[in-house]
Amino acid sequence: MKSINIKSDSKDILKAMGIVFGDIGTSPIYTLAIIFTLTKPTYANIIGILSLVFWTLILLVTIQYAWLAMSLSIKGEGGVLVLKEVLVSLLKKGRKVGFISFIGYIGVSLLLGDGVITPAISILSAVEGLKLIPGLEHLHIEQIMLMTIIITIILFSIQSKGTGKVAISFGPIIISGLYFLVQKPEIIQAINPLYAINFFIDQGLPAFFILSEVILCATGGEALYADMGHLGSKPIRQAWIFVFIALVVNYFGQGAYLLDHPDSSHVLFRLVKDISELFYIPFLVLTLFATIIASQAMISAVMSLVYQGINIGIFPLMKIKYTSTTIRSQIYITTVNWLLLAAVIMMILFFRESANLAAAYGLAVTATMTISSIFILTIFKHLKKYYKVIVSVVIIFVNVIFLAAVTTKIPYGGYWSIVIAIFCISVIGLWISGMKRVKKALRSVTTETFIESYNQVYSLKEYIKGEAVFFTKHVESVSPYILHCMFRTGIMYEKNILVSVESMDNPYGIELESIKELAPGLFGAIIRIGYMEIPDLPALFKKWGFNEKVIFYGVEEISARRLWMKAFVILKKLSSNWVSFYRFPYNKLHGVVTRIEI
Repeated sequence: MKSINIKSDSKDILKAMGIVFGDIGTSPIYTLAIIFTLTKPTYANIIGILSLVFWTLILLVTIQYAWLAMSLSIKGEGGVLVLKEVLVSLLKKGRKVGFISFIGYIGVSLLLGDGVITPAISILSAVEGLKLIPGLEHLHIEQIMLMTIIITIILFSIQSKGTGKVAISFGPIIISGLYFLVQKPEIIQAINPLYAINFFIDQGLPAFFILSEVILCATGGEALYADMGHLGSKPIRQAWIFVFIALVVNYFGQGAYLLDHPDSSHVLFRLVKDISELFYIPFLVLTLFATIIASQAMISAVMSLVYQGINIGIFPLMKIKYTSTTIRSQIYITTVNWLLLAAVIMMILFFRESANLAAAYGLAVTATMTISSIFILTIFKHLKKYYKVIVSVVIIFVNVIFLAAVTTKIPYGGYWSIVIAIFCISVIGLWISGMKRVKKALRSVTTETFIESYNQVYSLKEYIKGEAVFFTKHVESVSPYILHCMFRTGIMYEKNILVSVESMDNPYGIELESIKELAPGLFGAIIRIGYMEIPDLPALFKKWGFNEKVIFYGVEEISARRLWMKAFVILKKLSSNWVSFYRFPYNKLHGVVTRIEI
């Protein structure tokens, strides 16, 4: 029995390497290459920068996320939205809650912006490695861009199939620089933080600008926390031990190579090519697969974030496909997928080269990491875990320094992260304010209040013979369209059933949890459906003894005077209607329109 558990754990670790660590695992492809375009690869600079990279991984990934953040979750889910929800639950109602929510939404918007740039820089940097293949040295930028766009389109086209199988196959792909590290073992002394401090003292202000590129080694930190719901914290933490060692060996191996080859560009690719010409092409293919995994990790994190947003009501309802029978939160959202693809292609066309994209990369995720660190500190302060509070203060200090450094990127492309974030926060603000107005205009009533009026009307016995089903979000409250239907238009049947459909945590299974009589001729039913199921509700209704003549559901027809709210009306019309997911005969379905003005 024990061996089975070990096998299961090892499989989860491999999944974590692919699904969760894809982004941070491929950062060695471009991080040092970009850093050493800003400073000369002298011995002191190489040791100092490697020390910065090492301690950035320790502080911002290991401590902030693997330890502090992952101890905070809601039903196993992670991310800046989850931290916001945890913090709001600890605070009393008031202005603080509103402010915390607003800051959390900014963090979400910034991370969504990062989700656009990550696939672009990851895939583009890998494709640029083709120029080192003999005969392909003169590839034009346009040709590299075209190949990158084709790979990107393929990636987004297969995203709906899920990333589980890809993650298991390529989870262990973490490139190592062990060959050159063994030749120059003295490079290991970079783990001493004094070398990072000395680098700042010697370099002065330029070291501050270099920090804006050092952060690239840790940009996957927020994504791995947002992806925590896929596998849980335990396998991610276990996998991080292996990934961290592999990353350090990789970076230090590149540093050892630069000591003897200071004029090298695309360090990782040249390093491998020098080891073996025959190994280079397979390595390049492997790297392309790794960058695809990196992109999938970020896309997956974005979809998890949007899914959380839908659940808490800050994003419109979108059709969701669950792509795994074993991983509850591995999902695919069509609208998000194609919007991301369009945005990624736009980034590739605009920046053209990975070195140019680096100017835009890092600002969004660093700002999100800073917001997360503030939330973490505040949560532990309320929980009175003071030893974690002290550590969190140090983490915030480090985040603020990095954030100040990456703001220098704003004029050189970093503004794109801000533009995307502004668009996202505008959609969030539009949806929240619009739905508040809709809810205020509709005014659902409690079941108890509804039953009082229902009994008075039903006692008159002026009802229609037969059975009717009324879909409602919750049995505990009654949707306003039902009141309109029964009390204003007089559509009341001999038997009326309020039906609520809810999702289970298991992939498969459908059950009628309860059906009880609420009043004479009035029943309440709760149906629970596995998240991978595509239920045939008409057949199930017959199986459970339903004999409905008609099925009612609510549709809002919204009008607005203000331009801002007119935009919301368009967004509401584009969002999905959950009743459309079920295959009921069209002649039984009746959408009851409720006209409201907001």
